[in-house]
Amino acid sequence: MACVWLSGRQRAQEAQAVQLAKQLAVFEQRLKEQGKRIESYQQINIRMGEELRELNKQVAPLPERLVRIEQRDPTSLSFSQAARLVGMGASPEDLTQSCGLSQAEAELVARLHQGKARD
Repeated sequence: MACVWLSGRQRAQEAQAVQLAKQLAVFEQRLKEQGKRIESYQQINIRMGEELRELNKQVAPLPERLVRIEQRDPTSLSFSQAARLVGMGASPEDLTQSCGLSQAEAELVARLHQGKARD
């Protein structure tokens, strides 16, 4: 009778071992997939870091350039801004209000740059 019980117990343990082996295989597969994901994220992180470094190189000189632009003759900035606004369809009245140009200057800039836009 003990042999029958031991035999049944052994079969139950073997079935449990098979089940545990299957679970272990599933967990190992998941672990492998997670490892691949982590590696992919690391590569993305590296690329983003490189791109960020490149952007920093491009942005670093901007404050100095801004200071130089601000130190330029303010009228030259007004005229270049006015020319850009004419290209976007601004009227001479718009130019006098937004760029501080006189009416005559605004009309001149508008005529000069409207002619260029038509060509």
